[in-house]
Amino acid sequence: MKSLLKNKYFAYVGAFVCSALWGTAFPIIKLGYARLDIMQSDIPSKLLFAGERFALAGILVFVFGLIILRKPPILGKNELLPASALGVVQTTLQYLFAYVGVGFTTAVNTSIITGTVSVISVLMASFFFKNDRLNLLKIIGCFLGLFGIVCVNIADFSFASVTFLGDIIVLLSAVSGAGGNIITKKISDGKNPVSLTAFQLFSGGVILLIIGLIFGGKTNFSDLSGIIILLWLAVISSVSFLLWTALLKYNPVSRITVFTMLVPIFGTVWSFVLLGEEILKIENLVSLALITAGIVLVNVRNNGEKNEN
Repeated sequence: MKSLLKNKYFAYVGAFVCSALWGTAFPIIKLGYARLDIMQSDIPSKLLFAGERFALAGILVFVFGLIILRKPPILGKNELLPASALGVVQTTLQYLFAYVGVGFTTAVNTSIITGTVSVISVLMASFFFKNDRLNLLKIIGCFLGLFGIVCVNIADFSFASVTFLGDIIVLLSAVSGAGGNIITKKISDGKNPVSLTAFQLFSGGVILLIIGLIFGGKTNFSDLSGIIILLWLAVISSVSFLLWTALLKYNPVSRITVFTMLVPIFGTVWSFVLLGEEILKIENLVSLALITAGIVLVNVRNNGEKNEN
């Protein structure tokens, strides 16, 4: 399995799959809000719903590890603190800032700013990992991909003083997501990805859940469809984060994280499939072309690099 995860072509496919799964979350979360009677402005209930999703995802990963490994996927005493830090940064802070920030800016601005996670990850990786240095092609690739994300949302993008606070908070979410990628790479050496993923999802999810409850969040699961949506979101999170953690452990950060630029594209496609939203627009095709070019450019130099373990 280790040799497979270190194979760059498998890494590309795996990161592509993770991005596709995360892209499904956007329209399904919209459906979840409708089924659970969560209003657009109800931040506490959104945090509670996110906490339930990630805590359940952590439990699913734990059960998966128990079945596959035939023993509890637990962490050692010295591993609990760094895993907890990962849960707080990658799960709690990233989604706390995202949900709070979107209340002070537009959904389009949120989508674009969230897309900077890959760019920030590539930049941060150049400081923390000697085999993942920044170069001209990576810089060009990042900006092509970022411009591609802007193209998806260009018609509704706005920058004004009234959205500035929200934009900054959402940017903190992006920084948290990028920081989570760096922490994952840093602490995954010598650790089982199953144990690490289970603990970080569960711990981060429980904190979100508690925050949501403290501020009066509520989720109404009287409708069976709401339960099914929650279960599906938990499955998406468990599978994608487990694979993502394993890929980051055995590959350069830039090779993997640049694929998150595809998440808005997949979100648009799944919004068409599940919600009937229009996608046959020229800006979507241009966006896909730019993001694809960006991913290729970022990975050109990686073809000759050794994996950093």
